[in-house]
Amino acid sequence: MPGVTLEDKPKKLGGYEFFDKVLGSPKYVVAPMVDQSELAWRKLSRRYGAQLVYTPMINAKMYAEGIRKPYREQNFDTVHGEEGGPEDRPLIVQFCGNNPDHLLTSAKLLEPYCDAVDINLGCPQDIARRGRYGSYLQDEWDLIYQLINTLHKNLSVPVTAKFRVFPTVEKTVEYAKMLERAGAQILTCHGRTREQRGHRSGVADWEKIRAVKEAVSVPVIANGNILFYSDIEKCLAATGADAVMSAEGNLYNPAIFQPGPASSTPGASTSAAAQYLTGSHPRTTHLALEYLAIVKSQKTLTTPSAVKGHLFKLLRPALQVHRDLREQLGRVRVERSERDKDGGSAWDKYEELIRELDARLEVDIKAAKGKSLEELSPIDEATGFPVLPHWLVQPYVRPLPAEPEAAKPPAESDKSGVEVVATECAAEDVASRGSKRPISPERHSAPPDTAGESKRAKLTSDEPSSCVAGNSDVAVG
Repeated sequence: MPGVTLEDKPKKLGGYEFFDKVLGSPKYVVAPMVDQSELAWRKLSRRYGAQLVYTPMINAKMYAEGIRKPYREQNFDTVHGEEGGPEDRPLIVQFCGNNPDHLLTSAKLLEPYCDAVDINLGCPQDIARRGRYGSYLQDEWDLIYQLINTLHKNLSVPVTAKFRVFPTVEKTVEYAKMLERAGAQILTCHGRTREQRGHRSGVADWEKIRAVKEAVSVPVIANGNILFYSDIEKCLAATGADAVMSAEGNLYNPAIFQPGPASSTPGASTSAAAQYLTGSHPRTTHLALEYLAIVKSQKTLTTPSAVKGHLFKLLRPALQVHRDLREQLGRVRVERSERDKDGGSAWDKYEELIRELDARLEVDIKAAKGKSLEELSPIDEATGFPVLPHWLVQPYVRPLPAEPEAAKPPAESDKSGVEVVATECAAEDVASRGSKRPISPERHSAPPDTAGESKRAKLTSDEPSSCVAGNSDVAVG
């Protein structure tokens, strides 16, 4: 075309140039979660401090083929112009798959609506094993290289990768460097191995994330062990990462990236709970109503399973006290035909129950008048973390099972260094924080938090470990 030269073509940015100029140097990132990081939740999370959000994991083959019409509509709706629109950026779209052609076809369809395309190399669940994607590709380095490199060479936006670590630091670093060579412009490192899921989740290893950060030249996002706002800076100091990613921590408290009021400043109190109460913990019912309002206001439809899953997680502390409303909430059913009707009236029953719960919480709050948040947040001896008042959103923490065998690492194999153990995860995953073992002061400026190590050892994963979501399950890629 006359007058057009190669120089006129917009430059495709990569690495830190892309991270800074396009994404705005994000520090707080919401993970890709099947049926849970949908548009309405992305909007809510951004209101409370999230600076970068991923879509749920999308099956590249199914999206590319487009045979099942609802699949495209439900996973990324390009018709209404809201997904990937001005209110939904910066945004990274995540795909899973093992075929470069399927991956490229799907990525091409969505590259106009996002800032980057991510490849899921981290899903540890059985469905990923059967479908041969996620962490079950981590032994096929040639294929992974081809998947990333194909997108790197053919997309107008960068390609990124989210992956899990190997049992050894050396292999983890070698793997990360291969992903960078293939063309990945951002690496998100989940500090757990493929086998760390379910009752074997354990804590994420921040040392391995730090080793990855020190070995590559592209931005690194740390994933794992973020329960409270105070964990964010600890993770950044321990790993040297450019940002932190939260999955389950965000689901139970979408304001996890937001600091609390000035009265909660560190040093203002020396109580055991004070160090955890520096962040924002809004009222459960207020967040639930705000989320529903977003669902009802947008043209893009939200699946009933996503709505119910979010409401149960947000309201969990309050529903543990007002169990009759928990039962009523569980019985609510929203059919697709009802969901598609005018003005979101299908969600009215949910709203009615939440307002009833809110009225009850008001009574509970008045009964606690005069007491400080610290006084109302006793330390749970089983976990070592505070239990906040039931009207506030808070992380869901469960101790490891009593059986000592459950905490042992799996046996080694020739391929990955560990034996693949097929297990099913509970509906609501467990939580933990801190690094797997103390990081020496020589490695970073922040001193190791040795006081909490014995408590950390009792806890399991803070990241959702199911890659298939139902009403109360959550999936993370």
